[in-house]
Amino acid sequence: MTLILLSRVLQGLGVVLAMSLAVFLGVFAIGDPLALLVNPTLNQAEIAVVAERLGLNRPLWAQYFHFLGNLLDGNFGNSFVSNTSALQLILERMPATLELAVVAVLFGLAIGIPLGMWAGYRPEHWTSRTIMTGSILGFSLPTFWVGLMLIMIFAIELGWLDSGGRGETVAVLGVKLSVFTLDGWSHLLLPAINLALFKISLIVRLTRAGMREEMTKDYVRFARAKGLATRRILAVHVLPNILIPVVTVTGMELSSTIAYAVVTETIFSWPGMGKLVIDSIFALDRPVIVAYLMIMVCLFVAINLLVDLSYLALDPRLRARKSA
Repeated sequence: MTLILLSRVLQGLGVVLAMSLAVFLGVFAIGDPLALLVNPTLNQAEIAVVAERLGLNRPLWAQYFHFLGNLLDGNFGNSFVSNTSALQLILERMPATLELAVVAVLFGLAIGIPLGMWAGYRPEHWTSRTIMTGSILGFSLPTFWVGLMLIMIFAIELGWLDSGGRGETVAVLGVKLSVFTLDGWSHLLLPAINLALFKISLIVRLTRAGMREEMTKDYVRFARAKGLATRRILAVHVLPNILIPVVTVTGMELSSTIAYAVVTETIFSWPGMGKLVIDSIFALDRPVIVAYLMIMVCLFVAINLLVDLSYLALDPRLRARKSA
């Protein structure tokens, strides 16, 4: 197990190093931030002073190695716009994005697994067909359109929920969270549902496929022959086998939910990292953009590592194969 963990960590570090180069070149080789940051009335000498202060007058390779050294120290530089630490700006917005993404994925699991199991257990029932039709809609409808419809129906027409901001938060270990207040849930539900629709559809179809495959296997027939109740067979014997691919996909979806919550955060004015990076892109605030992308890479690597370990914990056959 230790060798497996060490191997995964080394692979993760290699990915982070490779992506640091790709992110740096992708961001710093495009555009001229000086055109946005300096007053056009300044002369060339004054512009050169600003470029030197921001480190933009160095060769690109020198900027990369300087960036890599700062990255190891946790220093991504200061924002060109606000002149504050880019990492601090990201970390201030990170709890809001993580909260939204985790709640959305939990919604997907809590709703998708039971619906998928039912659709796989009774594939010809009309409710199963309805569930599968709904999953197709969840895949097909654009996120921005669904978000606008949710706002129009539940925030404007019915007035049940709020459509912008985080609402009232409670500090837990110094981190502000909305899930511990009713007002927070009033602001959180709509963006979380908007993010969760695709996850629900994906988990429904994945669970249904796994359910139909497992129900034809010998151990299910033996369990039925022993007289075990259907509920026990499904919960104790079938569900753990279904969860192996579900856990893998859910871990990957959590990473993508965090990274691609930009549209939802923009629509619902959710003060997370996505909205910050959109504002930074318009302002060509390179340190903030790079800090965001590198943090996303590290989150992807960390979550995938946890998924691998969870996969090994759920399937003892893999542990035996790795040990051999």
